[in-house]
Amino acid sequence: MDRRLVALLALTCAIAVGNIYFPQAVSPLVAAGLGTSPDTAAVVVTATQIGYTTGIFLLVPLGDRLPYRRLLVTLLAASGLALLGAALARSLPQLVVASVLVGVTTTAAQLIGPMTVGLVPEGRRGAVMGTLLSGSIGGMLLARTFSGGLGERFGWRAPYLVAGLVVLCLAVVLARILPRTTAVAAAPRVPFRTLPVRPLRLLRAEPELRRSACYQAALFGGFSAVWTCLALLLTGPLYGFGPQALGLVALTGVITMACTPVAGRIVDRHGPDPVNLTCFLATLAAAAVLAVGARGGTAGLVALVLGTLLLDTAMQCGMVANQARFYALRGDSRSALNTGYMTCAYLGGSAGSWLGLQLYGYGGWLGVCLLSALLTAPAVDSVRRVRAAKRQVG
Repeated sequence: MDRRLVALLALTCAIAVGNIYFPQAVSPLVAAGLGTSPDTAAVVVTATQIGYTTGIFLLVPLGDRLPYRRLLVTLLAASGLALLGAALARSLPQLVVASVLVGVTTTAAQLIGPMTVGLVPEGRRGAVMGTLLSGSIGGMLLARTFSGGLGERFGWRAPYLVAGLVVLCLAVVLARILPRTTAVAAAPRVPFRTLPVRPLRLLRAEPELRRSACYQAALFGGFSAVWTCLALLLTGPLYGFGPQALGLVALTGVITMACTPVAGRIVDRHGPDPVNLTCFLATLAAAAVLAVGARGGTAGLVALVLGTLLLDTAMQCGMVANQARFYALRGDSRSALNTGYMTCAYLGGSAGSWLGLQLYGYGGWLGVCLLSALLTAPAVDSVRRVRAAKRQVG
């Protein structure tokens, strides 16, 4: 795998992940365009995440059985068509259905990771995986800015239309450039009918996979709750900004792209547990800082920027630590391991989005911050394991 191919795969991760996050910035515009309340229109974000979780569970295990190039291109083409369908939606129920389909088919990033790990020497895996994760982070951050600015200028349909065309073009490029060596199936003897069950069996058989999944579900739940409700806060009466404001706040998280390689080196040197504990503590601190955002004004806006930056860094560095833990378990089942892990993580994210919206309706922004703080409860287990490791070394 040369640098150009790695860069292309990182771009694919960026675009795929971006399609999950850009609806967060345009949900207020969707509400205005389809004649519904902002709280109701925010269900589009949750629908996309639910679809993504479903796609991870049903489609990513196929990476252990089908040629990667064919699978990636097919999913990207289907995702592009689903995005175009969302752009043409005439009602909120139609948009919700299209959003579920977008989520189901936008699973390319979760196939690229296991594929790449099997295609590069062990000494290069950390660097390549760090590059792919940086692409995913860039897509997540830029997608909100892209959709907020484009939607504010041309309406909420424009981001869906542009994203659909970009994904279809990327599918054509990958079909021509992705080498045939990626078509080697990792587990050719695994029957198709057993593929959806394998992640569940691995979750039952591998305690370290369960732990990684639990940690990331908690981190991602708090992360999703904050970002889903942040659009409502910024565009509401307290701040009165346009949808583009969410994208500008998200851009500050570009610092996260520089932090994940550092987290990877720490994991290589000291193991994932100290990084996990630091991420939980950082999330707890982020919840406290974000709570100041309920005051409004300049001080509140600064708190929102700093809090989301800390929250993003904690979530992404936690991803590095947890992936390092479970990818080391079984080399012949990487797609299934990743499926079990990401399914749990995105179930946590979907639950966090839904709970965040409920708490925002009842308790406002402070309720969302409290939820994010409560989801750091697994830090207790991290503290115990870090202390146990220190006693063994001593």
